[in-house]
Amino acid sequence: MRTFDAIIIGAGQAGPSLAGRLNDAGMSVAIIERHLVGGTCVNTGCRPTKTLVASAYAVRSARRGAEYGFSVPGPIAVDMPAIAARARKVILDSRAGNETWLDGMAHVELVRGHARFVGRDVVAVNGDLMTARYIFINVGGRAVLPDMPGVKDVPILTNTDMVALDVLPRHLVVIGGSYIGLEFAQMYRRFGAQVTVVERMDRLISREDPDVSEAVREILEAEGVVVRTGADCIGFRAVGTDVAVSVNCEKGAAPVVGSHVLMAVGRRPNTDDLGLDNAGIATDERGYIVVDDRLESSVSGVFALGDCNGRGAFTHTAYNDFEIVAANLLDGEDRRVSQRLPGYALYIDPPLARVGMTDDQAAKSGRPLLRSKRPMSRVGRAVEKGETQGFMKIVADAETHRILGAAILGTGGDEAIHGILDMMNADQTIDALRWSVPIHPTVSELIPTLILGLEADPSTEGKPKAQSAE
Repeated sequence: MRTFDAIIIGAGQAGPSLAGRLNDAGMSVAIIERHLVGGTCVNTGCRPTKTLVASAYAVRSARRGAEYGFSVPGPIAVDMPAIAARARKVILDSRAGNETWLDGMAHVELVRGHARFVGRDVVAVNGDLMTARYIFINVGGRAVLPDMPGVKDVPILTNTDMVALDVLPRHLVVIGGSYIGLEFAQMYRRFGAQVTVVERMDRLISREDPDVSEAVREILEAEGVVVRTGADCIGFRAVGTDVAVSVNCEKGAAPVVGSHVLMAVGRRPNTDDLGLDNAGIATDERGYIVVDDRLESSVSGVFALGDCNGRGAFTHTAYNDFEIVAANLLDGEDRRVSQRLPGYALYIDPPLARVGMTDDQAAKSGRPLLRSKRPMSRVGRAVEKGETQGFMKIVADAETHRILGAAILGTGGDEAIHGILDMMNADQTIDALRWSVPIHPTVSELIPTLILGLEADPSTEGKPKAQSAE
């Protein structure tokens, strides 16, 4: 039995950072990784996909040269092997940086292997037994492959396969009209593929407000992406080397025939082969490890961080999980997940950035509301860039003047949203944001004007005083 102060299972976004803090505190740490250091973000998620998004943006910009007063001789040639190599380099550099960082920690041992619990505080890996006062599970998640008719009879790609793809599909069929699927749909359309998005629900990204969903659909369709919503009967069959995808149950309805199929209908946690039952660690019906507000599992001293705890599905939430645990264990603080504001972005072009409540969630909260919405065509910087698609909107509590939520669908929105997010984190009122003096010319400079345009929502007037979130 080898004894450490802490064991970290998984070297994704939260793991190496936590190892660094524990190392600095003089604690002995074993960080166990069975596959690739860096997790989803570095290897198959944020880093490579945003690199591909950047390549697609450059291709799109080149094709729009005439709008900006220049021309490129001949058609734009897309070199998919070179594009894939650029993304691969970003992956390898990031992974190597993480590995070098871990190797340089005096009290940290990087163990390659598959960890499984054999007791409440005992982990087996490579035939060795390890124990520690603290165990942190940071194993991430993977793409869901649902049991659709014929899905096992045809080649199916996931996000992992897509970031390694170095050929241009003739026709890419994307199953799932949500965040991952839409990013790949737009980028591959810009690379030159025919693209069809097949979504079971009646609209894209159905967790967003209807006006956001409709605007995103219009942006994609304007670039030639075909969108099929309300696909209530999705199935697959081989047609030579192609795949025919049925989209509804109507007799004789024509299927979508593609050369490649991407399955992007959700993710599941990598918790099914960790021996959690041997440790008495509780999971919910979807396999997520049940944690309290401080990320501790049902077993004292065992914590779950990142995608596997169901409390956030983003790199930044995984990193914040590390911050919460480190602050509570090492700094004497009392940080909780419930203090975290929900915020995220969809990296189509232009991006969608969100923080706080959607319009629907705000309406259901029972508060009297103030709302404001402005098109991106009101933003001087967007006009100057020739990128005026989208809008920004905000909703606030009419009594407390606290911001409840905001969305920016437009150029630079993923950066501009932080002005609102920071104000919400600081618990400041709309008045404080109204009197800020943003730099000109920027996307953010419209935010005070957006605040100035707040008007009472008639459907919520006369509601009882909002209850405290506490």
